[in-house]
Amino acid sequence: MRRSRSFLGTIFLLLAQVSIVPRQTEKPADPATAPPKILLLVHQQFKFGSESARQKLAVSIVHASDRLDVPNSWIDLQSITGPPEALSFDPFDSFEQVDRAYVVWGQLFAAHPQLLNLQQQIRALLTSEDTIIAVRRDDLGYRVNRIDLSKARYMRILEVRLRPGHESDFAESFKLLGAAYEKINADMPWVIYQANVGTRSPFFLVFVAMRALKENDAYLARAPELREAEGDRGFERMQQIAREAYRSTKSNLYAVSPETSHVPKEIIDGDPDFWLSKPSAKAKPSPATGTEEESRQKAAEANPKL
Repeated sequence: MRRSRSFLGTIFLLLAQVSIVPRQTEKPADPATAPPKILLLVHQQFKFGSESARQKLAVSIVHASDRLDVPNSWIDLQSITGPPEALSFDPFDSFEQVDRAYVVWGQLFAAHPQLLNLQQQIRALLTSEDTIIAVRRDDLGYRVNRIDLSKARYMRILEVRLRPGHESDFAESFKLLGAAYEKINADMPWVIYQANVGTRSPFFLVFVAMRALKENDAYLARAPELREAEGDRGFERMQQIAREAYRSTKSNLYAVSPETSHVPKEIIDGDPDFWLSKPSAKAKPSPATGTEEESRQKAAEANPKL
C-alpha cells in the first residue's frame, strides 16, 4: 500500500494544480510552439560548485549556435527540486531529423574546433549524463493542443518506470485521470512521452508546462473535487495499478533558462522579452579577476569562425 499512496500523492501534486483562468479565455497553442512529436532529453549532473562555470559555457555555446546554422533547437531546464542538474529539452519532428542533426553536429564540430572545445569543457564538469529519446503519446495527454512552450517558465516532470508488460495499465490510469479532469473542466493540460531509446524498463514522462509557480496554489482547493470526480471505482483501480504496475516514480520541478536555450523564431516571438533576456552581470567574468579558462571562453565567443 505504501507504493500506492506514494504514487497517487505524486500524481495529485503534479497534476492537480488547476489553473484558475477560465477555459474560454485561452486560445489553442500555435503548432510551432506545441510539444514536439519526438523528444530528446539529456539529463546532466555536474561536479559540486561547478554550476556557474557550466552556465557560462552553455551561454557561449548558445551564442555560437545563434551565429551558425545548427540543425536543432533546445530548451534548457535547470532543477529547482531534486539534485542539481540541467535537463536539455530538444524537440524533433521525426527520427530522421534526429539522425540528420547528429550528422550535422559532427560536421560543425569538425569545422569549428572552438565550438567543440566549449562542449568538451562542459563534459569535463559532468558527473553523470543520461540521454533518452521519447515519442509523444497523443492518446494519453490532456488538452495537449493548449500547451504553448513559448509561455512556459517552469516545468513539472513526472518520471514513471513500469514493471515489464504493464504499459496498458499506465495508459488506463492516465485515461481515468484525464476523464476526471474533464468532469471538473480543469484547465491544466499535460503531455506524455514514452521512452523509445535510452532506457531498459518501460519508461514514461509526464510534462506540465507552467507560466508561474502560483499555478500550484489551486491544488488544495481543487483536489477534493478531483477525487470526487474520479469516483470510488476509478480511485480504487488507480491504486491497484500503482501497486502492481509501477516500479518507481520521480517528480521534480525545473525552471526554464532562456539564456542557455536555443529556440526557433516562433517561440521567441511568443515572448521576446523573456527569450531574448541576457545573462545577469554575475555571470560575466571580470577582466581583473577572470580565470584563464574564462579568458579562453571569451576568445571563443569573439572568434568570427563560430
